[in-house]
Amino acid sequence: MSSGSFSNEGWWPDQLNLKVLHQNHPASTPLGADFEYGEAVAAIDFDELTRDVDALMTDSKDWWPADWGHYGGFFIRMSWHAAGTYRVYDGRGGGGTGAQRFAPLNSWPDNGNLDKARRLLLPIKQKYGKSISWADLILFTGNRALETMGFKTFGFAFGRSDIWAPEDDIYWGPESEWLGDQRYSGDRELANPLAAVQMGLIYVNPEGPNGIPDALGSARDVRETFARMAMNDEETVALTVGGHTFGKMHGNARPEAVGREPEGADLAEQGLGWKSSQGKGLAEDTMTSGLEGAWTPTPTKWDNMYLETLFGHEWEVVESPAGAKQWQPREVKDGFMVPDAHVEGQMNPPTMSTADMAMITDPAYLEISKRFHENPDQLADAFARAWFKLLHRDMGPASRYVGPQVPDEELVWQDNVPAHEGAMIGDADIAELKSAILDSALTVEQLVRTAWASASTYRRTDFRGGANGARIRLSPQVDWDVNVRAGVASVIARLEEIQGEFNAKGGPQVSLADLIVLGGTAAVEAAAKAAGHDITVPFAPGRTDATQDQTDVESFAVLEPAADGFRNYQQKGRQLASEHLLVDKAFMLTLSAPEMTALVGAMRVLNTNVGKSEHGVLTDRPETLTNDFFVNLLDMGTVWTQSAGSRSLYEGRDRETGQLE
Repeated sequence: MSSGSFSNEGWWPDQLNLKVLHQNHPASTPLGADFEYGEAVAAIDFDELTRDVDALMTDSKDWWPADWGHYGGFFIRMSWHAAGTYRVYDGRGGGGTGAQRFAPLNSWPDNGNLDKARRLLLPIKQKYGKSISWADLILFTGNRALETMGFKTFGFAFGRSDIWAPEDDIYWGPESEWLGDQRYSGDRELANPLAAVQMGLIYVNPEGPNGIPDALGSARDVRETFARMAMNDEETVALTVGGHTFGKMHGNARPEAVGREPEGADLAEQGLGWKSSQGKGLAEDTMTSGLEGAWTPTPTKWDNMYLETLFGHEWEVVESPAGAKQWQPREVKDGFMVPDAHVEGQMNPPTMSTADMAMITDPAYLEISKRFHENPDQLADAFARAWFKLLHRDMGPASRYVGPQVPDEELVWQDNVPAHEGAMIGDADIAELKSAILDSALTVEQLVRTAWASASTYRRTDFRGGANGARIRLSPQVDWDVNVRAGVASVIARLEEIQGEFNAKGGPQVSLADLIVLGGTAAVEAAAKAAGHDITVPFAPGRTDATQDQTDVESFAVLEPAADGFRNYQQKGRQLASEHLLVDKAFMLTLSAPEMTALVGAMRVLNTNVGKSEHGVLTDRPETLTNDFFVNLLDMGTVWTQSAGSRSLYEGRDRETGQLE
């Protein structure tokens, strides 16, 4: 048989893929349509779960023995690599869905042997069933691992729901081979929205850029990569120092002795991979990253020995047994030799990666590392906070957190909004507010455009954005090009007047966030009525208004839409085709293909294009909710051709006369 592609995508690679709008759809969940994970996980005995996880930490299994008899370092790496795929530009990745169980993540080179970590957790998952998700269990286990080795964490929140099939919407990079790095251009400029430096890595190449032990070059990669997962320099150093206080690297075998990754392994391996034929194939013969050794002489204990070791020695480049470039002391000082993880009586020198050396080579990292070295309490606090952020960055506001370990302190990166206080507006209040809005000088297109601008910042990937908080009136959103060109500021100003007049009566108070959404709701109903249809658009109050102090300007900047096909908006310089960007926007908004289609048609006839562009409006009754868009788009009397001036514009001409319509 031919080895060519037989899939539709293989034949037509530019075909629009709508399947992503239906992946892991609620209607296909194996957990049941009525299952509410938040309620289920809240009901478990968290103390019992903690005891079960604690017992596993030191229950070393012959089929995959624990280093030094403690799985702590192994589980920290599992959690870190689950959460560490998060990227700020599109909110994708992260540990919030349990995606590490599926391809491609389960077979990335950087996730080598983490299949065994998840298999170790299987009995606990089986005990609690659907009451605890893989996503929560994977991250909780790593968090608890830190605590069992003497570290006080900042807390932990449950509440992550699992996906049940691989995600097809995530672009991991252009490379066709593992560890390729075609994602760079110019002076090592990493393409958006990617965060890792090579295909199949979580962060950076531990040996250095492209395997070259260049500590300053590694620092550049580390800084760029961690920034793209929302970490600043202090958080980066804290995570590196804190995380590498525990466990070891594994490279005590020839790379060619290691078998295929889980997705490519033989069926008989039952979902496991990376089977090694050298020696035992495990324990002291384990092969993962290729680097070999522990960072500290106390790898199962929280202390300051990572920095003591790093600052206390002069380092030189050596090769691991697997041939990887790593760093060891020129001369190991007394008390710094490391007991072997499996061979009793054997002592080994401590080991650092090139990325570790970056912590004392880059000037900014060096200053922070020195401060942490001299002030271990500052390191502990910074690591606790950065670790909590790493595990929870993609969960959205703290209102989604579940469990007894949720910290009381609010953190600005959580995008929290004030809790609702007082009575909720009722049906009579809603009717009164709708009338006030429609009696104002605001038009249907203004109200719909503004409501859409507020709500459509939401992205399902990390639960950020959306109408709650009314951040459209705050920096940076108020100054975004798309909002300035849409004229939302004047609409919001008028809605604030209506809000003030209503709230001055002393009854239930309406938030601006609710009023913006209600304005769009009232406008859609009015547009439908103008077309001869009486409809009621569902509306649920309860949103509150965030303050500027609750809004991290730099963090929110990544939510600015580069393209929004629903409003016919696209910034210049975007390479992806407009239709693909439209589908991606629909995915972020949790829309199905029919919902996306209906909204595009409705937004066009309601005349909501940014800048009042007439492209695609296709009606002579703007602001009236009709199906004119579809009638005219599908009219066989019209022939559509791509415009000579733009690949994203099409011109419709009369089939008989050739006249532009």
